[in-house]
Amino acid sequence: MKLLLISNSTNPGESYLDYPKQNIKDFLGEKPVNALFIPYAAVTFSYEEYEEKVNNRFKDIGHKVTSIHHFADPVKAVEEAEAIIVGGGNTWKLVRTMRDNNIISAIRKKVQAETPYIGWSAGSNVACPTLRTTNDMPIIDPLGFDVINLVPFQINPHYLDVHPEGHGGETREDRINEFITGNKEIYVVGLREGSMLKLESGKLSLIGTKTARIFKFGEEPKELSNKDDFSFLLK
Repeated sequence: MKLLLISNSTNPGESYLDYPKQNIKDFLGEKPVNALFIPYAAVTFSYEEYEEKVNNRFKDIGHKVTSIHHFADPVKAVEEAEAIIVGGGNTWKLVRTMRDNNIISAIRKKVQAETPYIGWSAGSNVACPTLRTTNDMPIIDPLGFDVINLVPFQINPHYLDVHPEGHGGETREDRINEFITGNKEIYVVGLREGSMLKLESGKLSLIGTKTARIFKFGEEPKELSNKDDFSFLLK
């Protein structure tokens, strides 16, 4: 499989999808690609607006996207896609709409057959076995937590270490420790903003200058950098 799983779309002070655009270009290659875009995580803006926003950036790198909402048959659109791109937003809304349109298993089958997959934020979370390490409020019933299951580990996008002064609630690490206590066999990758995981030719690697924090029940969390091999997470 070929996967590019990005923590976030935009770094502070930058244009939308600016920091990962060269990585996306390298991942898709020099030949122009018209990728199928899944905009279902959008809640407060339209699919048309989302498609335009992504295309404005993809024009810079010689590619384009066409949103799945233009197709009468979403499953067929997935089956015929050159590449599949799943945008961020609300993970619960994304999963429910993917389920309503019967495309979860179709995406899995298509990507396992070597169609490139790119996701950011919620789009990265749904490449995992379950949505249960998302940060988003459950604004809609997803009718099940299982998602595309392209990798055997979980991602927590936008991972933060900070505990704001005066905040009495749990940290992100506290929440992930709750997850691994209930799911002892599963690794969780705390993927910091500005970072992404790339799977290609059977090797999983980290892209970006920040480390990723790796959680597993019964083990101390560890920090791995872009110099480390992450392929152990695939076992």
